[in-house]
Amino acid sequence: MRSGVPQSTGESVQIVDMVLPEFDHETAVTRLLMERAPEPRLSWAPHPRSRTLGDLCLHLAELPSWVVTVMQGTAYDLTQPGVESTPPPQSESPRATLERFDEHVGRARAAITGASDIDFLARWTLQQAGRTLFTMPRVSVLRSLVIGHLIHHRGQLSVYLRLCDVALPAIYGPTADNAGRDV
Repeated sequence: MRSGVPQSTGESVQIVDMVLPEFDHETAVTRLLMERAPEPRLSWAPHPRSRTLGDLCLHLAELPSWVVTVMQGTAYDLTQPGVESTPPPQSESPRATLERFDEHVGRARAAITGASDIDFLARWTLQQAGRTLFTMPRVSVLRSLVIGHLIHHRGQLSVYLRLCDVALPAIYGPTADNAGRDV
């Protein structure tokens, strides 16, 4: 069973059957918003301390890659001693950013679908310079660090797009731009 709905046969639901539909929905909606980022406005930011529109889209494109990081290890240190931090990738074009997003989503889906309940329940730790920030079961990390983080920045993107006068697609239902129409 991969439908995410328990059957009356007494069949148990696996964790993947709960995580994958949520991941698929949130990444699909995120992609809809990213597709609407107007190329002429990629260098625009609503405030001097805010990311540019292009950088925000690129950050969203990178977030699904964390699924693989979480599922393949038991810990990650944000600032590993002796390792120079790499500069964040630069936005090239909306198309290149969407291709990067799609690539990361594909790898993430493969990591999720290939995982067992034991894999999802294994503890995973996020550290910074050797200091533990948190330890949680992988499934909780996927839902908070990856999916919740994606939703947070997608919300920022929806505000950026609104400020750029771009019509918003349905996210969890109609928006002011498509109310009363088929979504």
